[in-house]
Amino acid sequence: MKRKSSLFFSSLVVLTVFLGVTQGVRADVTTFAEEAVPRLSQYLKIDTVNPPGNEYRGVAYLSKLLDDAGIAYESAESAPGRGNLWARLEGRPGQDGKKKPALVLLHHIDVVPANLKFWTVDPLSGDIADGYIYGRGAIDTKGLGIAHLQAFLALADSGLKLNRDVLFVATADEEAGGFFGAGWLIENRPEIFADVGYVLNEGGSGRSFGTDVAVMVEITQKVPLWLRLTALGKPGHGSAPQMQTSVTRLIRGLKRVSETEFPVNVIAPVAQMFEGMAPYQSGADRSNFANIAKAVENPDYLLGLKLNNPGSHALLRNTCSITTLEGSSKINVVPAQVHAELDCRLLPDQDPEAFLVGLNNIINDKQITIERIMGFTPAISRTDTPLYKAIAKVSEQAFGAPVIATVAGGFTDSHFFRDLGITSYGYSPFVFAPGEFSGVHGNDERLGEENLKKGVRTLYQLLVDFAG
Repeated sequence: MKRKSSLFFSSLVVLTVFLGVTQGVRADVTTFAEEAVPRLSQYLKIDTVNPPGNEYRGVAYLSKLLDDAGIAYESAESAPGRGNLWARLEGRPGQDGKKKPALVLLHHIDVVPANLKFWTVDPLSGDIADGYIYGRGAIDTKGLGIAHLQAFLALADSGLKLNRDVLFVATADEEAGGFFGAGWLIENRPEIFADVGYVLNEGGSGRSFGTDVAVMVEITQKVPLWLRLTALGKPGHGSAPQMQTSVTRLIRGLKRVSETEFPVNVIAPVAQMFEGMAPYQSGADRSNFANIAKAVENPDYLLGLKLNNPGSHALLRNTCSITTLEGSSKINVVPAQVHAELDCRLLPDQDPEAFLVGLNNIINDKQITIERIMGFTPAISRTDTPLYKAIAKVSEQAFGAPVIATVAGGFTDSHFFRDLGITSYGYSPFVFAPGEFSGVHGNDERLGEENLKKGVRTLYQLLVDFAG
């Protein structure tokens, strides 16, 4: 049953879902798992490419599925078209009169752009072929969202009494920083998360290494520091080259940045991650990963790691990538100012202000200014929690796999929740072969049908173990 009232830019549907009183009843999760494939296919057809996002389209689709299941929800737009949705299954207080801290299942509706020219199918087709569901967002993160939804619906259908609330949350704008999504909800709808103790989000998953599987659970991530460089110079005509211009200043400064290798800094979570990954490596990497702090003292090994495994190498130091350039709008005009943008990522123990001082020294040009576009605060989630133990248990049961706490080179919306003291893990209940994961932000992004269906079953078991 739903009750409607007015919200900023959208309608609000107030939720109260009470589960059946019969403890121990289980849903037939197989049905929900089978439904996941066509539902993901439909979800991928919905254009929520960011920019501009238009996540309201995804909210409309998810709303219909919740309506069909008889589960109420709330939705709100942070700006026109920037839709967010959440629903809650109510737990019951224990003998002490209190419920355990709530659990959020979080995914983002928006997806990054895709170039049809380089795909074998339309990126918004949702095509199902050769055992895969294709489309932008299949892994990042509409596939995870459908797995969350189907496990959430199965839990609602199970009749289990819950010891805590379980929330399904779908947000806007993660791919551009989350300020119209998770960040906006935390600031403008803080009551949603008042009793939340845990978040399951993107950022980790099972990985196969031949016949072996390991389940990665992200507990922290490098901190983004996005910067805009502006170089000034005397404007003029392209036919009369000057000794120095805004363009030549910027090129020189960027060359210095590109040639800089920031100091190696093996923080404890990264060392533990490499050690956990060591048994799955071959050759010399097995011993080097087991003692990565010692291995990186060899510059040849460090260079080889950067060439062959840039993602792992990036966890060992701060990094900056030059990603955008903006110069003159006309070929024969020397501009008075030009711009470049840097995607810098800092290890969680670094001071952003000190980093900026060092970067200014590297560029060494008073006519180049640095503006901060975006930056987050670092935070790490502990692993000695009931949820982490439950993930370890279900990973062993479903995949015969150990859990490895990992550090992500990219960022997710988890940092918003960690800033509130909420334990947040990057965990997807899927297992990917190396080639399957390459489609994230790349070409032919796809998720295996069986992978998705088993993911629903695995996540449902996790919810039963943790909240049932």
